[in-house]
Amino acid sequence: MDLRKVKALIDLVEKSGIAELEITEGEERVRISRAPTGAFAPIAVAPAPVAAVAAPAVAAPVATAAAEPAEPDGHVVKAPMVGTFYRASGPGAKPFVEVGQTVAEGDTLCIIEAMKLLNEIESDKAGVVKAILLDNGQPVEYGEPLFVIG
Repeated sequence: MDLRKVKALIDLVEKSGIAELEITEGEERVRISRAPTGAFAPIAVAPAPVAAVAAPAVAAPVATAAAEPAEPDGHVVKAPMVGTFYRASGPGAKPFVEVGQTVAEGDTLCIIEAMKLLNEIESDKAGVVKAILLDNGQPVEYGEPLFVIG
């Protein structure tokens, strides 16, 4: 199957919100699924904090409340897919953007590697990069905030 077709299918799954898509073309078969990533995280994480002392549960909303005011100060660029976050095109290369740098709409902000494909993530708004929320090589989930642009 053509790489462009696979990318188009991934885009279709992202835009439509469906959980899974399977296509068979002759002897080739492609299966794209979003459900396992989201389904496993809440199940594995939820029981542990509930079983812990109540103090961390109180501390978590305070931390969330402190993080939320940062979002209204600027536009949040979120991950369009699950993968690995990279700030530069390769090891030792200059990062695409730095905090304080002015970016235009369409400028490349980072790369997310998903299934051995390197996907350039572009800015959907012009402005100044206020924050880079992930470290290089860190795993990223769908919809996770990556950058704040003001």
